[in-house]
Order: sequence, then C-alpha cells, then structure tokens
Amino acid sequence: MIHPTAVIHPQAQLHPSVRVGAYAVIGEQVTIGRDTTIEAHVVIDGATNIGERNHIFPGAAIGLEPQDLKYEGAISGVSIGNDNRIREYVTINRATQGGEMTCIGDNNLLMAYVHVAHNCTIGNGVVITNAVELAGHVCVESNARIGGVVGVHQFVHIGQLSMVGGMSRIDRDVPPYMLVEGNPSRVRALNQVGLKRSGLMEVDEGQAFQALKKAFRLLYRSDLTLDRALDGLNMLPGTPEVQHLQRFLQASRQPGRRGPISGQRRHRGEAS
Repeated sequence: MIHPTAVIHPQAQLHPSVRVGAYAVIGEQVTIGRDTTIEAHVVIDGATNIGERNHIFPGAAIGLEPQDLKYEGAISGVSIGNDNRIREYVTINRATQGGEMTCIGDNNLLMAYVHVAHNCTIGNGVVITNAVELAGHVCVESNARIGGVVGVHQFVHIGQLSMVGGMSRIDRDVPPYMLVEGNPSRVRALNQVGLKRSGLMEVDEGQAFQALKKAFRLLYRSDLTLDRALDGLNMLPGTPEVQHLQRFLQASRQPGRRGPISGQRRHRGEAS
C-alpha cells in the first residue's frame, strides 16, 4: 500500500489501509485516517490531521508553513475531515499562530491549483474550481460554489449555498444563497440552480424558496436602505434560511468584518 520511494517519518501515524504513491513525503506530526489515498509527489507536513476516505492527487502540498510574514515558527496545524477530493497541486497552508488551525470539513472538492491560505475555514460539500486563491482567514460556509480563477480577499466570509462566478474579485462578504459575479463583484440574483439541487425548493411546498425570493427583492430590488431592508426581513416567514441570511448580513456589518457585497438596487420608478 506504500510505494517504496515514498518518504514517511517513522512517527507519522497512518492507518494500515492508507495508500501512498511514489515519491510522496509525509512528516513527523501527520495523522492520516482509514482508506485515504495519497498520490505521487504529495507533500504533507506540520501538525496535519487528515480523516477517512480522502483522495489527495499528485503534487498537492498540505500543512507547510503559511505565506505570512508574521509567522515565527509557532506549532499550528491543518485539519481535514472525511471524503474530500483534493486535486493536483492544491496548496493548503497551516495556521499562523500557535494552536490555531486551517480547517476543511467533509465531502469537499478542491480542484487543481486551488490555494487555501493560513487560518481558512471551509465547511462541508463545498466545490472550489481550478486556480481559486483564498487569502488568509477566509471562511467558506457549506455547499458554496466558487468558479474558476477567483481571488478572495483575506477575512472574507462566503455564505452557504452561494455561487461565485468565475474570474470574479471577491473583496467583501458573499451573502448566503446568492449568485455573485464580476469585478467589482455584485449580487446578481438568487442562486436558483444551487437551491434547486439542494432540494430547498421542495421543502414545505417551496415555502423556504419563496421566502428567499422575497428577501432578495427586499434587499436588492427595492428602494429601501440596507438597514430598513434588514428590518423588513422580520416581516417575512421566519424560515431557517431567511434567519441565517439576516444574521449573516448583520454580522458582516460589524467592526472588523469586510462588509457584504452590494447588489444591483432598483432605481426609483423602475418596474419590479
């Protein structure tokens, strides 16, 4: 199960079912769970904990030092859950400060040349397309989709079930359930394709989806200020999705956060 040219530190902890390809390098503090496949030329180092049934493709580099000038050699790590596919030449850096982690959940697909910088957090069921660059401290909530060749500014939050169009510049928070695209980026529409695939349109005879449509119109197609639009969300059916959207936007506007990406607001007199 381990190619004879692989270099594995004797203190590394690999489940007996782990497969390791040619010329892979695995460091001292690495732990790898059941039925995980490490392909050729992968490098895994630092305090990196990888769960079960992951597939890491050739050339990936995981757990190496962060590209952060503040890093001074602290013991930090990377945590990766189960059932992830990490494609060719993905880089995942460990956190900057001692005891901190870069965290990736379960069932994610990181396509070729994705970069996940220090202290990032990625939820479950996320798809990140080729050549996406996540700067430090980025948070991507579950079931988000990020198109190819996207750059994401440090400390940005990307909401659940959102979609970021390819070649966009993301320098502020992406609201949940929305489709965001452009440079500068704007909220263009509800992520209806993602919502349909998630089954949300079928919940309570589509009540959750209809509530999100009303929320979208209130936030991005009305003459209300964002403050008043957020207050207006209280008048909509209190579905978990609308509540999450409201909490996300309120948190995004707090000091220290990037603030939410704006939308194409309707001009006065324009048909709704």
